Amino acid sequence: MGWTDTPLTVHSVIAEWRWDTSTVLVTAALAIGYARARRRGAINGAAESPGRAWAFGLMGLGVWLLTGVSVIGVYSGTLFWIRALQILLLLYVVPFGLAAGRPVAVLRSGLGPTGRARLDRVLGSAPARILTYPLVPSIAILATPWLVVLTPWYEAVLRHGAVDAATRLLLVTIGFLYFYSRLQTDPVPHRYSQAVSLLITVFESLADGVLGIVLWFGPLVALGYYTEVGRTWGPDLRTDQIIAAGVIWVLGDVLGLPYLLTLMRSWAADERRTAERLDAELDAAERDSRAAAASERTRPAGQVAAAADSVETATPSGLWWENDPVLRARFRR
Repeated sequence: MGWTDTPLTVHSVIAEWRWDTSTVLVTAALAIGYARARRRGAINGAAESPGRAWAFGLMGLGVWLLTGVSVIGVYSGTLFWIRALQILLLLYVVPFGLAAGRPVAVLRSGLGPTGRARLDRVLGSAPARILTYPLVPSIAILATPWLVVLTPWYEAVLRHGAVDAATRLLLVTIGFLYFYSRLQTDPVPHRYSQAVSLLITVFESLADGVLGIVLWFGPLVALGYYTEVGRTWGPDLRTDQIIAAGVIWVLGDVLGLPYLLTLMRSWAADERRTAERLDAELDAAERDSRAAAASERTRPAGQVAAAADSVETATPSGLWWENDPVLRARFRR
């Protein structure tokens, strides 16, 4: 890891690039694997929307690659606000694009019967259920920015290339686990109501805002490292950190809008399916009731009277609340 002495200008945004081995290798491997699985799935008769592949390739892998080799990667060790932008992209935008590409479904469609059975066993296992339980990825995605920025972890990221590469990969992994389990467009160990996701999203927005306030008014982060850099251009250290706070606070909410809109659409679809199911159950109950009434009209009068006597005999006597089990237990009767 290192920093650059070149001032950040419009020209440098276009001209400054670097080679980032870890990012290039990981994104290339994922691109090849996704393309092969998608092609095999097409041979097996599975059809995935082209939009899913574009989301996986452009929003997921494309943005991931840019965070490492473009001006974002070049200046991530020099400017705090650039690093904050990189963290947001790796934690929210990249994983959202990867999850929107339905990689688990694509992988499953490209496997043979044995491979599908193994994948299904993994998805049904206890560790998979724990990792995708709403609180687990939610706490991880909420706590990670705080831990990375406000602990010695951040300075280790700035000083050591291996820690930096591992941390960026961890950010994408945590973000993907969150969006995979909350979007639920892929096969998941267990499906939860999208209303839970909407509630969690509200708390995430609050957490980003609080972190932004802490950075805005709190002490300077990684002061020793940035002092060694000795940057003589651009904002001073305090202003740089204030800009980073604004990036995390404001831009974090802006980048979350596509996810929020997707959640609202999924929630509306869930509510619509639930309403349709309830309507079907009510219609079936009404049909059964009409059939029973028609059957009663066709029965002989003697059988109807006997049935009425049996119902009357079976009906408990006493006050009305004595026949309610909850109220009867409450009044100890």
